[in-house]
Amino acid sequence: MHFVDVTPKVWDRILAARSSDACLCCGTWSPGEQQSLALYGALARPQGNRSVVAQIGQSLDGRIATVTGDAQNVSGPDGLAHLHRMRALADAVVIGVKTALHDNPRLTVRLVKGENPARVVIDPNGRLPDDIDLLHDDTARRIVIQTVDRKRPKGVEVIRLPRNHWIAPKDIVAALAGIGLNRLLIEGGAITIAQFLEANSLTRLHVAVAPLLIGSGPQGFNVSPVATLAEARRPETRIYGLGSDVLFDCALNTTTGASTAMKQAAHVDGR
Repeated sequence: MHFVDVTPKVWDRILAARSSDACLCCGTWSPGEQQSLALYGALARPQGNRSVVAQIGQSLDGRIATVTGDAQNVSGPDGLAHLHRMRALADAVVIGVKTALHDNPRLTVRLVKGENPARVVIDPNGRLPDDIDLLHDDTARRIVIQTVDRKRPKGVEVIRLPRNHWIAPKDIVAALAGIGLNRLLIEGGAITIAQFLEANSLTRLHVAVAPLLIGSGPQGFNVSPVATLAEARRPETRIYGLGSDVLFDCALNTTTGASTAMKQAAHVDGR
């Protein structure tokens, strides 16, 4: 396991690298800072300047909430800080309409230094109410992806896309790239993450596991079952100790530079 130490010095370097104002290869760093560069550098400077990363926080038994829907504090404080760092490195954070309605998330980077990413809600049928908070906080771009012809409040951008049962993830990625949003964080919920995973539209998957047992409740995500373990996905994975949580950093799409990022991370270790 690799233990990260995200000091102010190393985080400033990562943010500068995101803006192409600094490199990630120079400087004198502690072992924990080196691992921070390996983990977040792949998000700050993805190959081809495009990445689609999903993040989910869950318990040891794979749950993201209780049976009553209580999802507060599933991730520990370091897991939450990690999520906010990922937001700060993304151009846009993407959620499904169910997550928006249930959690009413702010989708900001309030726990770390950085700029708020654009907020994108996938709302095929136009269910999202216009008075929801995330549409009225103008500290970042606000975008709704829908299939219906429905107007939104002033300042909210609308992208209309076709669908066949669900809006195709590849169409969402292409549409957001078309308006300058190339680094995407797919934050939830479980159905949205599973859709992007099954469509092979993710470059990376981050699973942050917190040391608690919930016993029952919704799972992190469900993917189509396989008949044999030989058919199961086995992504190239690095494991990081965040402090309160353990992070599995999985490279999923080697054609978009994820494998290269893993090689760069291994170089940090001198392997």
